[in-house]
Amino acid sequence: MYSRVKTCTLFGLNGYEVDVETDLSRSLPKVSLVGLPDTAIKESIERVKSAINNSAYDFPNKKITINLAPANLRKDGSQIDLAIAVGILLSDGLIEKSPDDFVFLGELALDGKIYPISGALPMIISMREKGFRKFIVPYDNRREAALVRDVEIYPVKNLKDVVEFLRGNISLERAVGQISNTKVEYDNDFSDIKGQENLKRLLTIAAASKANCLFIGSPGSGKTMAAKRFPTILPQLDFEEAIEVTKIYSVAGLLKENALISTPPFRSPHHTASAVALIGGGTYPRPGEISLAHKGVLFLDELPEFSKNVLEVLRQPMEAKIINIARANGTVTFPSDFQLIVAMNPCPCGYSHSKKHECTCSAYQIQRYLSKISHPLLDRIDLHMEVSEVDYKEISTEKIPLSSEQMRDQVQNARDIQKERFKDKAYSFNSQIPDKDLKKYCKLDEQSKKLMEIAFNKYNMSARTYNKILKISRTIADMDNSAQIKEDHLLESIQYRSIDSKFWGN
Repeated sequence: MYSRVKTCTLFGLNGYEVDVETDLSRSLPKVSLVGLPDTAIKESIERVKSAINNSAYDFPNKKITINLAPANLRKDGSQIDLAIAVGILLSDGLIEKSPDDFVFLGELALDGKIYPISGALPMIISMREKGFRKFIVPYDNRREAALVRDVEIYPVKNLKDVVEFLRGNISLERAVGQISNTKVEYDNDFSDIKGQENLKRLLTIAAASKANCLFIGSPGSGKTMAAKRFPTILPQLDFEEAIEVTKIYSVAGLLKENALISTPPFRSPHHTASAVALIGGGTYPRPGEISLAHKGVLFLDELPEFSKNVLEVLRQPMEAKIINIARANGTVTFPSDFQLIVAMNPCPCGYSHSKKHECTCSAYQIQRYLSKISHPLLDRIDLHMEVSEVDYKEISTEKIPLSSEQMRDQVQNARDIQKERFKDKAYSFNSQIPDKDLKKYCKLDEQSKKLMEIAFNKYNMSARTYNKILKISRTIADMDNSAQIKEDHLLESIQYRSIDSKFWGN
């Protein structure tokens, strides 16, 4: 007897419809699985057989042929287990009515339990776009699956519940999507940091305009401490952004019980990370750190300790906001709209510009250390700052430091201005203004133009640096609620690009 059951496979962030066709015939007992299955799916037959037997059903003692269609699409993942089991029982007559309007997703345990899977959210979204509305999913994926609108989600814990539901003997409770509006509480706060008001100012500008930034300074000056508190001043993601991020974490298998990721992610890979770990890859491509930081922050501490080849792969996705990974069976595109924050010492020992410690590095060692950061990469980082060591007066003061909440209010105000300004545009932030629109949104008066000309020639700026200074000036003006970019705004913006000549030369 022949049956057909619907399931799905993943390639990148996209789900592809798969028909599990099963045919049972009277012949020597044998199971044949065809249709480009991967190793996990080939092994599924043993899992399915044990799951059926341990669920108080009998695995058919017949010749079983299973085809995963379309045959030219390579199938990946153990989420096809449940569909294979249902197809076999349907062909054997244990399930009478064909569940044509259901999509089955789930990995089977040997005792019939259904394990959670990776990628449930993007698969359900993709299948919904193809017209499917009913899904049977693992119980532990219920919150994630229920985030998808206009679908019916039936979470199950074991194979027996699925079979009895399809036979009409029991009913299954549908999962209902619940989106929490609870205010996020952070353990860290910028009020923990005494002094470093200039650094806080730079991070506020960066958060307001979604700009990349670099800190360079001696060990213990507060670079890492400040960077790790950066997420506390970022507004929460809107629903569409949250779904984008949640899809990525679902595919990566990193989604927690809370399901929807509504806060900007913060990723901080170790400096030993490979290029594949950073940009993604693998036989069946999985997202890397730059995609896991999508709509959030990628923090690279001790920047020169990263391999130079690893750092150079950042250049293209920083501009394109996506990363393409080519494989023999196709090209996968992952989003990578991240905000880059990097921190580094000025030399191997860290004290070449310290007022408190003596540097032990030679000029050659310093030059070699700094040369690991290429000028094209530096050029793509909007804001640069030398972070000075905190003195006793700053650290012992009774003055209450600027808090994350105060900084976040400034960020939100500037973002609201940008949202209104760009409401009819494809972009939302000053840092994303295309070159053709710079004159419209970043107008300079005659005095500011002369100032910009002097700075351009003095610091041997590239066209990219010039454009970035204008965009940052626009953000600083927004933070001052000024419609016009003034000379003070431009001066502050220029200062954030003036340290390059000090450390890297002209």
